[in-house]
Amino acid sequence: MPIGNGFKAENLALSIRRCIKLVSVEEKVPIDIDEVDKDFVDMVKKAGGPNIQSCFQCGTCSGSCPAGARTNYLVRGIIRKALLGLKEECVSSPELWFCTTCYTCTDRCPQDVQPTEVIKAIRNIAVQSGYMLAPHQKVAAKVVEVGHAVPLGGTTWENLREKVGLIRVPPNASGNQWAIDEIQKITKKSGFDDLIGYEEFMKAEAEKAKKKAEEKAKEKAEQEAKEKAKEKKA
Repeated sequence: MPIGNGFKAENLALSIRRCIKLVSVEEKVPIDIDEVDKDFVDMVKKAGGPNIQSCFQCGTCSGSCPAGARTNYLVRGIIRKALLGLKEECVSSPELWFCTTCYTCTDRCPQDVQPTEVIKAIRNIAVQSGYMLAPHQKVAAKVVEVGHAVPLGGTTWENLREKVGLIRVPPNASGNQWAIDEIQKITKKSGFDDLIGYEEFMKAEAEKAKKKAEEKAKEKAEQEAKEKAKEKKA
């Protein structure tokens, strides 16, 4: 049957199919129903995301997310996987740690799902399952080591504090070893240090520092040897 200026219906259908093929995204891997953890939703609710089942996948969270605009972090996707019981996919996903906890999604969610709290709850489960990105582990280790996630470090900040009329070292764990000792007692008693793999992390960091120092010493020795060689030629 002709359409318009003799354009046949079968030709139109063929054109539509071609357009769909051109704009379609990469085919997703089918969900394996055998890997579903039916208790995962309850775990998330107990860990701090009680409203997760109120989500009806409107996409407001993902559309509002500043981190998602710059990365492949998809809030709605993680929540959907959690609701389907795909625990392993959720807790092992690096994107889980891309959330900056700005709470924009929580402010705008029409269902009061509190997506940020859901993500934080899944993160807690992820850590308990042995998943944690290195930068987050480093921050957690710093809390155990010096009592602060972002310590002052060196004299630069101390000089800046003094310049604006503050005491060089603030009256907190930064300048009180006893406070650091107390924090370490708490983290040990609560099992937080084991949870983040503190001892293993610190050993790895020490090994990195040692290797870096050796490389620096080697470079210095090579540079000195080159300079001596030049002096002899001169």
